[in-house]
Amino acid sequence: GWLFWRAMECGRRSVDRKRQVILFILLFCMCQIGAETLRYSLPEEMGRDSFVANIAEDLGVPLSQLAARKARVVSEGNEQVFRLNQNTGVLTAKESLDREDICPQSDTCTLFFKIFFENPLQLIRGEVEIRDVNDNSPVFPEKEMVLEILETTSPGSRFPLESAQDMDVGSNGLQNYSLGFNPHFSLAVGTGKDGVKYVELVLQRQLDREEQGELNLLLTAIDGGSPPRSGTAQIRIVVFDANDNIPVFEREFYEVRLAENSPPEQLVVRVAAADPDEGSNGKVRYTFTQTSERSRQLFQLNSATGEIRVAGNLDFEEAKTHKMVVKATDGGGLSAHCKVQVEVLDVNDNAPEIALTSLTASIPEDAPPRTVVALFSVRDRDSGDNSRTECSIDGDLPFSLTPTFDNYYELRTNAALDRESKAQYNITITAMDWGRTRLSTRESIFVQISDVNDNPPEFMQEIYAMSVTENNSPMLRIGRMNATDADAGKNARVKYALVRQEGKEQPDVSVSAETGDVYILRSLDYEKVRAFELAVRATDGGSPPLSTQALLRVVVRDENDNTPVVLHPPPDSSAAGELVPRWAQSDYLVAKVMAVDVYAGQNAWLSYELAKATEPGLFNVGLHSGEVSTARAVTERDAPRQRLVLLVRDRGQPPRSATATLAVALVDGFSEAHLRVSEEAPPADPDGPLTLYLIASLACVSALFLATAVATAVVKVRQVRRSEAESLPTFPATAPESSAGSLPRSYLYDICFAAGTVNSEFRFLRPLFPCFPAGLPPGPGEQQSSVCSHDAANLGEEGD
Repeated sequence: GWLFWRAMECGRRSVDRKRQVILFILLFCMCQIGAETLRYSLPEEMGRDSFVANIAEDLGVPLSQLAARKARVVSEGNEQVFRLNQNTGVLTAKESLDREDICPQSDTCTLFFKIFFENPLQLIRGEVEIRDVNDNSPVFPEKEMVLEILETTSPGSRFPLESAQDMDVGSNGLQNYSLGFNPHFSLAVGTGKDGVKYVELVLQRQLDREEQGELNLLLTAIDGGSPPRSGTAQIRIVVFDANDNIPVFEREFYEVRLAENSPPEQLVVRVAAADPDEGSNGKVRYTFTQTSERSRQLFQLNSATGEIRVAGNLDFEEAKTHKMVVKATDGGGLSAHCKVQVEVLDVNDNAPEIALTSLTASIPEDAPPRTVVALFSVRDRDSGDNSRTECSIDGDLPFSLTPTFDNYYELRTNAALDRESKAQYNITITAMDWGRTRLSTRESIFVQISDVNDNPPEFMQEIYAMSVTENNSPMLRIGRMNATDADAGKNARVKYALVRQEGKEQPDVSVSAETGDVYILRSLDYEKVRAFELAVRATDGGSPPLSTQALLRVVVRDENDNTPVVLHPPPDSSAAGELVPRWAQSDYLVAKVMAVDVYAGQNAWLSYELAKATEPGLFNVGLHSGEVSTARAVTERDAPRQRLVLLVRDRGQPPRSATATLAVALVDGFSEAHLRVSEEAPPADPDGPLTLYLIASLACVSALFLATAVATAVVKVRQVRRSEAESLPTFPATAPESSAGSLPRSYLYDICFAAGTVNSEFRFLRPLFPCFPAGLPPGPGEQQSSVCSHDAANLGEEGD
């Protein structure tokens, strides 16, 4: 068992060591990949999109990683020369490359580039050498060169000739010269210290002007290409008479230092040559020879004085030195040469250049600090301290710059961002060099902060109070609830909804999901519901969505939509009647009209008025009490049957009213208590007078019988109660008003009189109690018992 566990432990250690070795090798390979430089070569004048290399194969990176890690190529300088296809990994040249345009004064031409990978950030350096092809022939500055040679010139004399210029380099450049056959001259080809070939014409046999005054030679320049190219120039030699002195320069070599910002016409140097001859043979003229075309454009030579002045704009970054050869020729054709070398001194005349490599135009507001926003490089074409640069950000912004490598900088966030506080930043980066006169460049980077759903909607109020008048029309808009969201886009789109409450009936209210408008779905009744509350939720469109709630309180306003209900007298006027003795004086209380209104407040305040009466001046009604009383004393001339139409009106807007009909009988005695008052005349009997006579007879017999019975009863009662000497009560002058809308019970009496009783003889019997059902009065069509019932028998028994 111990051996087994020992073996297992050794196996685990072996596996761990192998993993460490593999991890070390992988890290080493990655470091090598990040540090190595890719080198390629490409012949010039290749076509557009010509193949340079397969970066994916050379780096050993899968094609899927190129797109995933956003691989891209960046050339040095402002012009992008190469293109990287992320799908194939092939590096191609965007345009045809001409070595002579790219590196006009360099033997070697190399283009540098960098390949960037993201996630993680990685840099691969690379260079492409542009190989020269023999596409340029040697060219002489002048197609014809004129030499004036004195006939006394001794053999062996050398005459420098204009060198041919070949834009190609190396073996494709200028290699040799050849001279057409002639008996007098030969060529001497040499190479200077700077590696430039020069050619001289060597006199082999003395000239004789009288034999031949002018010679024409053909000079051919040949390069080393395959096949070789060549250029020719004519040499015309004019033989002069003897001039035994040649010009002599003070110095054979002039060296001058000149700042690159020297203005035009500034004196560079003055060369001087002296000739002891007299006359035209002693007059010296100065010209450039064996000087490049660019140097001739930058400098001008005064042929008479030998002064060399600045003619163009010198640029240290273009060429650090300029070499010229000055030829001094006298009037006799003799000449001498000197060399002038101008060294251009660097001046801080180039501001730093900012090249943006990568930019994230929009970052989320919840991006963590140290998030990379942009990658850029800074280059200054000056030299020394003039080329050293430093970068900074203008203003107090939540961003910082981090140097990386090869003058590259990363723009990163250094604090939390909040789009609601500031939605965009215009970041100005300033790059400044270290020259004595410091130059700077500014580059603006626009960064948009994208929204994150971090703010819930907010209602303008915590409680929204709205009102609606009852009996409203369906889908009536009564107001709007408004919530705002500080976020942007869909995160700020607010939708509204009612909060459902379990176990509670949902009110007839709807809220528009888009606008927050509140609608009443159905007509409301103030008598059923007077107010209600519910919660409304506002939810934004973020993911996940955020929400908040507000309370909606709806108050139903009362509308005067119900008429007053008359309790007494009942709607059936034939069933209601009041008896008033003819001896009644003014303000005699006849009855009290009782009415109710289901409303509360102003709509329930009732007023009473007399709308119609048989005798308009006989009765009046209390405005607020509803008490019907006599306005004057009753007279014999007043009709025995009175019909009063009473109007009950509330104070709503518009006011509503109801009417009640009260029948009043004016009687001499209370034997007519059951006299029913009818407001309509009896219908005509179709049987004519016979029926009328039968009815009259029956009434007389009945009246006689009733009078006899009543008289007998009254006599008996008076005999029994004669011993009782009770003072009779009197009617109160006025009856107090009741807040309940009717007379108090102490003032309601059942009054009965026997026939023949004097006006002052009556008794107060039992109180009269209204016999109304509980709640509201009966509806239309229902029967209600009379408020007061009179029993003839009781009247007879209790009468005096």
